Amino acid sequence: MAAKVVNYGIIGVGMMGREHLINLHHLRTEGVAVVCIADPHLPSQQLALDLARSFHWPLKVFSGHHELLDSGLCDVLVVSTPNMTHYQILMDIINHPKPHHVLVEKPLCTTINDCKQVIDAAKRRPDMLIQVGLEYRYMPPVAKLIDIVKSGTLGQVKMVAIREHRFPFLVKVNNWNRFNCNSGGTLVEKCCHFFDLMRLFVGANPVRVMASGGIDVNHKDEIYDGKVPDIIDNAYVIVEFDNGSRGMLDLCMFAEGSKNEQEISVVGDVGKGEAFVPESIVRLGTRTEGREGVQTLKAEDHRIKYDGLHHGSSYLEHLNFLYAIKGNNTVQAPPVDLNDGLVSVAVGVAAQLSIEKGQFVKIEDVLNDDAFKSSS
Repeated sequence: MAAKVVNYGIIGVGMMGREHLINLHHLRTEGVAVVCIADPHLPSQQLALDLARSFHWPLKVFSGHHELLDSGLCDVLVVSTPNMTHYQILMDIINHPKPHHVLVEKPLCTTINDCKQVIDAAKRRPDMLIQVGLEYRYMPPVAKLIDIVKSGTLGQVKMVAIREHRFPFLVKVNNWNRFNCNSGGTLVEKCCHFFDLMRLFVGANPVRVMASGGIDVNHKDEIYDGKVPDIIDNAYVIVEFDNGSRGMLDLCMFAEGSKNEQEISVVGDVGKGEAFVPESIVRLGTRTEGREGVQTLKAEDHRIKYDGLHHGSSYLEHLNFLYAIKGNNTVQAPPVDLNDGLVSVAVGVAAQLSIEKGQFVKIEDVLNDDAFKSSS
């Protein structure tokens, strides 16, 4: 008997929604089909339909997620709508009578309170898996560095430095990503990926954050409905962890002249590892062997059938989530769970607050005091 096809619906088919559609097409041999989409934006609908036709996938189109949920067509939902809509859509999915497994794009939500409410609601639905789209951990050089750290080769990790030097934010539908109130702020919207990676590398939880950042180059001459964008375009963020290790993020979003977009350094008391994206190499050395002993390794994952916008990580994200869904006909733990989503948002919120207040911000305060939130 042929294995049952897992039917997907995509809520939000802007740039990332269509990226998910392409990735899922490349997973069709795993028993995957996208059967419907929901998006009120007609041009996005049309672009998604054109893609699906090229794949010979007939799609049912809905203007909103309520109609899609009520259709009963889907087993799994991908939520790739603007950040500020995640909370209500997730709550509607969780509270719907029919269970749906969910992959929600990062960030989980734009505020701590919304994240916590989603987590509380999800506890009442053990029949559902909800995974957060923190897919950078699947990029081949990053995944290889994670494996090196887990092997103990570097010893006890003491310091993690992540540099992202890249291009400015892309144009999104109705320019929603130009304002903190919609995105959660740059350090939530973009950098939750890196705070998630720091936590993986050090094997500990964040306790305190200090940041400095500003709006120095990008979007300063843009005006939308009479408002100038308020998203920062560069920052330094220091994160302290409960095992004494430290992380640092160096973000610049006007650095198109960079060989690598991400450069990651993890230093333990025995050795040092580095990962470079998109160069897709890893360097590894130890204190005893010194500079002459540094190895350069090519990072590849031959499971990847589509590189896409994120160097194959979105493909692997979907593959791992699909395996969790299919696991022995029982509900398995998602590879990236809601708590991972919450903590990555909490560090971003703390960093945004630190810039505003000019002081260290404790993660405990951000998580436990709902009144202690960004004024942006």
